Amino acid sequence: MESAELADRLRSQDPRVGLRAVGALHRLAEQVEAAAVARAREAGWSWEQIGDALGVSRQSVHVKHGR
Repeated sequence: MESAELADRLRSQDPRVGLRAVGALHRLAEQVEAAAVARAREAGWSWEQIGDALGVSRQSVHVKHGR
């Protein structure tokens, strides 16, 4: 979904359309976060540094992204 289309859907008066757009945003944010965390780990960042950058604890980011 293109960003302009997503923005239009977020402004929709139909709650179903808006909520589906919010779901799409959540999925996109999760994908972007996972990619950024992977890049940070490849660059040698610690879980503490990544957690600090995301505003969460190192434990929570490790549980979510550690494999």
